[in-house]
Amino acid sequence: MKFFILPFIFLCFSYAGISQQVTGVWKGRISGKSVELKIVQKGDSLTGTSYYYNMTRNYRRYTIKGYFDEQTNSVVWWDDQLISSKGLMANNRFESIADFNCPGGGRMYLNGKAGEVSGEEHPSTVSLTRVDEPSFHDEWDYVLENYNQGANDPYIIDSVAMIAIIPADIGPAIPEKIITKQPVPGKAVYAKTKPPEPIKTPPIVVQKKPATVPQTIDEMFVSRKKLFNVEIPVSGDSIELQFYDNAEVDGDSISLFLNNKLIFSHIRLTAFAYKVMLRLCLLSEINDLVMVAENL
Repeated sequence: MKFFILPFIFLCFSYAGISQQVTGVWKGRISGKSVELKIVQKGDSLTGTSYYYNMTRNYRRYTIKGYFDEQTNSVVWWDDQLISSKGLMANNRFESIADFNCPGGGRMYLNGKAGEVSGEEHPSTVSLTRVDEPSFHDEWDYVLENYNQGANDPYIIDSVAMIAIIPADIGPAIPEKIITKQPVPGKAVYAKTKPPEPIKTPPIVVQKKPATVPQTIDEMFVSRKKLFNVEIPVSGDSIELQFYDNAEVDGDSISLFLNNKLIFSHIRLTAFAYKVMLRLCLLSEINDLVMVAENL
């Protein structure tokens, strides 16, 4: 039997716990190949990148797509687009289906089957462990490091996904003046030249009063009085929570602290229930859950 002690600050709370668990860096083997996988959850879908390697200098990198099935507790993803290959020949892309397991002690595993994207069967094994630090550094590191501090915003995730597929080397810049042919007697030589720049006038400077710096979410958590709401005993392996704005839907946004640590921020409440699944093996016997209203 475990307990939640729920103080609250002016509003009810919300928590996307399963996003925090699946989102992260996973290392191990897929179909006998060494793999580092970076998974980012956006709603019900998954995105990120996969590295197949024999050493950090020799690897193939793909974008990934997928989804999390809360009914079966399965994580499904597949290699979508080859981004780069260094020292390794391009190989077949894989689709993987794995069970999410957390036996406790902070350990998390993805174990299942994998097969070629073009095939229907999944004959090979998937064995991945969640780790704290990646061996391959890329643009997804920012999202993973700041996922619970606002980088879980779908706009940020979509923007990083677009940046990830842009080749790093786009070639030298085009010179401002180009002559394509050798001069021919009796003919003029035409060239592309940069147009003259317009005359710039100094901008008009308007003196503004210094704006009041708003409190950060951590400052709100420390400064506001915490009011005890209810203690909820729970049992089993997981619980489902549903949260929504029970009054006028006016753009309320909230953050959530679990045992004095910020675990989720910028959650916008609506009239529709926001569903959350929590795995009890990741929790303590008694857990202090605090909601902070960001817009008050």
